[in-house]
Amino acid sequence: MFNYYIPTRILFGAGKLNELGNVKLPGKKALIVISNGRSIRGNGYLKRVEDLLRRNSVESVVFDKIMPNPIKEHVMEGAKIAKDEGCDFIVGLGGGSSIDSAKSIAVMVKNPGDYWDYINGGTGGGKPVTNGALPIVAITTTAGTGTEVDPWTVITHNEEKIGFGCDETFPLLAIVDPELMLTVPPHLTAYQGFDAFFHAVEGYIANTAYQISDIYALESIRLITKSLPTAVKDGKNINARSDMALANTLSGMVESTSFCTSEHSLEHAMSAYHPALPHGAGLIMLSIAYHSFFMEKIPERYKTLAKAMGKTGDDPKQFIDALKEMQQAVGVAGLKMSDYGITEDELPKIADNAITTMGFLFQMDRYQLSRDEVISILKNAFA
Repeated sequence: MFNYYIPTRILFGAGKLNELGNVKLPGKKALIVISNGRSIRGNGYLKRVEDLLRRNSVESVVFDKIMPNPIKEHVMEGAKIAKDEGCDFIVGLGGGSSIDSAKSIAVMVKNPGDYWDYINGGTGGGKPVTNGALPIVAITTTAGTGTEVDPWTVITHNEEKIGFGCDETFPLLAIVDPELMLTVPPHLTAYQGFDAFFHAVEGYIANTAYQISDIYALESIRLITKSLPTAVKDGKNINARSDMALANTLSGMVESTSFCTSEHSLEHAMSAYHPALPHGAGLIMLSIAYHSFFMEKIPERYKTLAKAMGKTGDDPKQFIDALKEMQQAVGVAGLKMSDYGITEDELPKIADNAITTMGFLFQMDRYQLSRDEVISILKNAFA
């Protein structure tokens, strides 16, 4: 018995961006949401999207302030621009931060008040989204979050980094073109690949997992194990990039059919206090300690994860072995929290932030962590 709802139309494959010029779109004027970095313009992706929209008789306006850990203020600013310019749909172009922001902006164009009024957890108001959202088109240039096929968006406000989503924040259309990922540098390819990996792993060990989400999760994990090392070492390898793009989209489908677990809550707290910390890097720092703890609680699940990573699956510890091997292969095994200014003294504060702001993900764990156990995991990850 299950419910299934993923309403996003997906255009997947090398060269698929070109179909933006003739596919049916949900309006005549788009707000294009991109990051404040140089890559989307520098690689020509923004101009291509603008030209293709124009070919499809769609005007566009660009909002280009989104940070790697996007903030509420930019959601509100983007929504005001969209309203003032008369935009009738939103295009998220880039990685997870840009597409997440596009979703949140789409909500605030249609609903009154402040974005945080609608957030559950922390100081959020928890109001329902009664007026829906503008239609969203997601064009991903990274293989990291799977946000192009799930409803979730993560925004930071005053050291609270909280996920949010509803049926209306599913993108109407997702374009997943691995040719747009050929320019991602090696270290970001690794961080983003591990973000997708942990979406799949957490969705598999969560108490909300079922047959459909398991199928998506295990295939995503298999593809990432196979192709992430190649994508990091040879970024122009279109086959590896295509595998990673598919794994990423599958991990988003895991997020639409299961949930992340408390590992994501812990990382959100870390990067809420230290916004320069890339999300994927934070997950990598946590992963050995976190999964070593849960491996002992649900060994059968970890045996299957080990098999998906090419091990025999006779021992759940093989998952940890495979995880360490993949981290070594892509050059991220030496990441430390202290590299980003995190100190051991603040670990209890990070634990409390995780429990307070995104405590609902702790409810997805098959074993309920105590505060002391949370702190212990953080300390083992810090060492």
